[in-house]
Amino acid sequence: MSTAEPEAAITTGDVTFPFNGESRPAYVARPQGDGPFPGVVVIHEIVGLNENIRDVTRRLARAGYAALAVDLFAGRGNRTLCMWRLLASQIRNSPGSRGVSELRAALSYLAAQPEVDATRLGAVGFCLGGGYAIAWACGDGRLKAIAPFYGMRTTPLSALARSCPVVGSYPDHDISTCSSRMLERRLTRYGIAHDIKVYAGAQHSFFNDRYPAHYNAAASEDSWRRVLAFFDEHVR
Repeated sequence: MSTAEPEAAITTGDVTFPFNGESRPAYVARPQGDGPFPGVVVIHEIVGLNENIRDVTRRLARAGYAALAVDLFAGRGNRTLCMWRLLASQIRNSPGSRGVSELRAALSYLAAQPEVDATRLGAVGFCLGGGYAIAWACGDGRLKAIAPFYGMRTTPLSALARSCPVVGSYPDHDISTCSSRMLERRLTRYGIAHDIKVYAGAQHSFFNDRYPAHYNAAASEDSWRRVLAFFDEHVR
């Protein structure tokens, strides 16, 4: 069921997509009109599909993308146990893990929508979702670019040779900062287009404006500008 937002010229709503015989929930936002629009899958951080992620999805729609935010935790029983299972599958360095497989299914659903151009697809991920975006990009040629925010590199370094272009945004003095440096070195070695930036003074989850203790307006605004410019070049 969708609701129109005429003042923003976007349409939003809750949808489901098929995966492993299940109907998986997601949140969609897209520009009004027939398109076709480029498509982006949005992957939540460890707190799940919340209002911050829905807002990111709407922001992408206002920028001209059909965006689909997945909920990897929904219907998986104990939320904490599900979270640790997802983290464990990510740490096992598996681009074919359950989480990545579900993301591939979400992208297939999005790409099949009549208003979406299946040749112009990307992904944005935060924390847990950023790590999944990096792993996913090494095994799905449909992705034209990804934007991990403070995402840990969990795939083997050699797998990055198969990655699509990457625009990454990281805080300094964070558990993910080391991954940003390794990611940049390998993408440079493999000749893959990238824009990796570490923000001095920013903390983990600096993009989440509903987490005031860590939100950093300057880093958030600059990283979003970089993501849109990079996607304009590689996805749009």
